[in-house]
Amino acid sequence: MTAPSTHLWFKSSCSGGSGTECVECAQGEKCLLVRDAKQDHGPVMTIGIQAWRSFTASLSQ
Repeated sequence: MTAPSTHLWFKSSCSGGSGTECVECAQGEKCLLVRDAKQDHGPVMTIGIQAWRSFTASLSQ
């Protein structure tokens, strides 16, 4: 999947801001989109919302 131009992409608040950010995310319909921040027209990984919630919940345990 290539990056849809209609999504609002954001970088993590933990990113350094010096051009070294690794990924950008955007919220899709019932999914989260993830792409390489340095390749804004490159491939996009789609992650289901429930899978993302499970993943982030496991980080705080």
